[in-house]
Amino acid sequence: MFRMPNSPVSPTKSPRALCAIVPPFLLSRIATLDDPRFERAAHAARRSLTDIGHDHLDHGRHEHTLPPRSLRPDQTAVARGTISRAISDAQTGEILPGVLVRSEGEPETGDVSVSEAYDGLGHTFALFWEVFERDSIDDRSSPLEATVHFGRDYDNAFWDGSRMVFGDGDGEIFTGFTRSLSVIGHELAHGVTEFTAGLVYRGQSGALNEHVSDVFGALVEQYAWGQTAGEASWLVGEGIFTDEVEGNALRSLRAPGTAYDDDVLGKDPQPAHWDDFIVTQEDNGGVHLNSGIPNRAFWSAADTLGGFAWERAGQIWFDTLTNGSLTPRSDFSEFAAATIAAAVARFGDGSEEQRAVEAGWALVGVVPTTN
Repeated sequence: MFRMPNSPVSPTKSPRALCAIVPPFLLSRIATLDDPRFERAAHAARRSLTDIGHDHLDHGRHEHTLPPRSLRPDQTAVARGTISRAISDAQTGEILPGVLVRSEGEPETGDVSVSEAYDGLGHTFALFWEVFERDSIDDRSSPLEATVHFGRDYDNAFWDGSRMVFGDGDGEIFTGFTRSLSVIGHELAHGVTEFTAGLVYRGQSGALNEHVSDVFGALVEQYAWGQTAGEASWLVGEGIFTDEVEGNALRSLRAPGTAYDDDVLGKDPQPAHWDDFIVTQEDNGGVHLNSGIPNRAFWSAADTLGGFAWERAGQIWFDTLTNGSLTPRSDFSEFAAATIAAAVARFGDGSEEQRAVEAGWALVGVVPTTN
């Protein structure tokens, strides 16, 4: 099984899901490859699956029985909006956190992965603070911590409940996971979800957990690059595949099911409509699969509204995540209703924003819950 950090877990903090960017069904496919071109990749995928547990740690058993406490252990008072980053190096081992190699304000080390992780944490902090006035993951100035070079040829990146962890990939199918800013934003957004809605990582609530991370991962990238909704790629994980793969990214919010179509990996299986919802026990009930449905709804709302997606559609989704309208087991219909209510609360009944959100859910066949 995957070895969690050596540091003791606070007794006030309930168990957390280990949320990884590469879905287990994709790793399983790679693990069964019998092709000399991808021998290293197959071995790496088998190792990655073993490390996180082939049943994916049964994340769904863990609910938020206690609210998570601040990730700033000493509770030192700092000015709101003050970023504090720490990057460690696992040195191809699997014991966290690894060796601290760069803290806030220190110069570059010459290690590209360290620089990418450090900068990516900064871009993610900037979106949440400058746009939504959320002060780090817990809104209490918690440090942002990451570990790079985790494992040997490790084919994943994940949020473990306190830090982001990045593998270097196998070099045949996956490259280093710090290369994608949307991956960094995605993983850190899992932390924000833990400290807000606490969506249980199984079934529809788990797919919404993944969806929220995909949304904010995409928005981190768009905000950093100054892209409008029309200019953005709406891809999550762009740049983590090698040139051997026929694909652009892990997922597409604009067109779920089209991110890759490859002889080795197969075709992106994400559904884009409620009619195609996948019922499965794998992948914690399809959390990486069915997230495509709300992803397309968000993209539709953002595309309809135009301009910078974080200003209106993103604000509505952030309000929904943080305003207490969701429960840990909220389903798609409840989430849809909550986003519509958030649009009304911020922009007014009958507003363009409300209509765009309603049209997005209608596009994907999700009917909002009515009181």
